[in-house]
Amino acid sequence: MALGLGWKLYEGGKTPPVDGAVAPDERLSWPRTVGIGAQHVVSMFGATFVFPLIMGLDANLAIMMSGVATIIFLLVVQGKVPSYLGTSAAFVGGVVAIRAGGGDSGDVLGAILVSGVVLALVGVLISALGPRMVNAVLPPAVTGAVVLIIGFNLAPVVANTYWPQDQWVGLATMAFVIVAALLLRGFWARISILLGLVFGYLLSALLDATAGPITSVLGGATEATTHDRLDLSGVGTADWIGLPTFTAPSFSFNFTLLVLPAVIALVAENAGHVKAVAAMTKRDLDPVMGRAIFADGLATVVATSVGGSPTTTYAENIGVMAATRIYSTAAYYVAAVVALLLGLCPKFGALVNAVPGGVLGGITVILYGMIGLLGVKIWKENRVDFANPINLVPLAAGIIIGIGNVQLVFSENYSLGGIALGSIVAVAGWHLARVLAPAEMRTALLAEAGPYGSGEPLVDQFGGRHESPDPSSVDQTARRRTTGEGTVDR
Repeated sequence: MALGLGWKLYEGGKTPPVDGAVAPDERLSWPRTVGIGAQHVVSMFGATFVFPLIMGLDANLAIMMSGVATIIFLLVVQGKVPSYLGTSAAFVGGVVAIRAGGGDSGDVLGAILVSGVVLALVGVLISALGPRMVNAVLPPAVTGAVVLIIGFNLAPVVANTYWPQDQWVGLATMAFVIVAALLLRGFWARISILLGLVFGYLLSALLDATAGPITSVLGGATEATTHDRLDLSGVGTADWIGLPTFTAPSFSFNFTLLVLPAVIALVAENAGHVKAVAAMTKRDLDPVMGRAIFADGLATVVATSVGGSPTTTYAENIGVMAATRIYSTAAYYVAAVVALLLGLCPKFGALVNAVPGGVLGGITVILYGMIGLLGVKIWKENRVDFANPINLVPLAAGIIIGIGNVQLVFSENYSLGGIALGSIVAVAGWHLARVLAPAEMRTALLAEAGPYGSGEPLVDQFGGRHESPDPSSVDQTARRRTTGEGTVDR
């Protein structure tokens, strides 16, 4: 069917054998499909509600809108790219900068909404010109630098906002996540962040009961107060069934510039995920790449127009597909419906919003660092040569500007700095350097992967290849991840 809603029953609906796979347009029996859908919910859940909390947005609404966004995505790509759309981490740095500049949630939503429009337009452009234009405009050296800036720019948020609220709970939560990611296996290792949140939540409740209240400066406050680590007063008064709180966006040109660099990361992320799914399903999805990026932009616009968080395709759920070899989009529709139902439970939202600041400190110290190191991973996997001044000089300048929040002041009311200025310097500076550099420096770029290099597959920050690799190699990588032999994505 045109919308990808007509699923064929796979082998009578039975679970596939070890060497079998369920295609996107197939499904298992509905009870089995519901089970796989529930697994997708658990996989996306941790990051999808953590990042809205960090950005100061309604986590319950974000979960509900992730379900809406997933349905929009599946319909736009006509069921050809099985993916779940959860909350994007790429916007966190820009959002922190907006709030530091006096912006409220409406300003945050408006800025991200505009970025969603830009992302959707990029998707239209890719559909018209072909997917290779992504690599030409955003080579691995540049994309890696922007992703690194977005992650490492957030270090002061951990140090000044979350960690001081309860340093010992933060330390214990951080240690738990590290140990869980290393010692647990398979699916449990993939949800180590979620397990860390649960651990910190329970530890805070235990310390309140045994050690009593703590004196610290809560997020957004200026003076220390004595308070419980875990405040569940809002949970008791919340309804079991009801609509979440909607927030209308407002628009500011200055604030919009702070989050626009995230579009670069999202284009690379979406392109990589489409390639990863193409390799697993053994289908050429290049013709759908522009449509997928457009769908992500559209979903972000819809989500933020009512107060939800920005969206992106999730590597966590791609990992579930790699482990199960069940690529059915029917399971994603089930996951989306479950997310919608969770969003209609205000009591659940109150429970999520009660996560103590110290717990978020322990989580964000890892998450923010992981975002930044994903940029380094892009460089490594694409053999970016920093002995070449084309890569070294402009990217070095952009990174320091972005991480250090260096400001370029144009007037009393307008300045550009941090992630926005750092990304502009990295992108524009790299292309300018390539034009001005001597021939031998430009020739040296040929040793790298990507559009100007050997033509070998460009690997994105989440492990998806930008050229269709041997599917068996993807399966081997997936097995390493799901058996605990490798590291955990995101």
